Amino acid sequence: MDDSVLTTLKILIIGESGVGKSSLLMRFVDNEFNADQAITIGVDFKCKKIALNGNTIKLAIWDTAGQERFRTLTPSYYRDAQGAILVYDVTKKETFTKLETWLNELETYSTKSNIVKMVVGNKIDMDNREVSRDDGMKFARRHATLFIESSAKTTDGVQCAFEELVQKIIQTPGLWETQEETSKRAAFRASSDNDPHQSSYCYCNYF
Repeated sequence: MDDSVLTTLKILIIGESGVGKSSLLMRFVDNEFNADQAITIGVDFKCKKIALNGNTIKLAIWDTAGQERFRTLTPSYYRDAQGAILVYDVTKKETFTKLETWLNELETYSTKSNIVKMVVGNKIDMDNREVSRDDGMKFARRHATLFIESSAKTTDGVQCAFEELVQKIIQTPGLWETQEETSKRAAFRASSDNDPHQSSYCYCNYF
């Protein structure tokens, strides 16, 4: 591993087809948005380095297809993931209802019992909302996940979603660090606790 990189984390983006998983990934990694984004077939993969509290962290982000016919391709990609972003479309209630199924699949195939989960309600730029923010927060509270709403189109909440997820992963003992990195995690947590500006611009809810 590059000495300048604290660690490499495996992040999954899961949810029903058409909720904007690939758009969130493209916005976060490339700062681009394509309204005609093609549906993911199988699995897409991108890497990005981010800086948090003076540390560089490399993210290996897996964007999994939401269609049923591709589901057999995905179980192996759950292996060793430290974080998962579960996305629904706030304008389509059925994608919110299906989050239960995605959570069950995550719990079935994940090899890390303390994987950090974040629920993201996407497409808040659209007017025809069917899922309220309150409903999303209640779901996240019930399942003890992080929660945020976002728009890949306007960028609202996108950067924050990934950064807050990574922050929580790094602060979770035993989830990512090797024996040599244990002291790094402690130092990272200390720097985070001492930063008065940490998360001041984010509206991510912890449950």
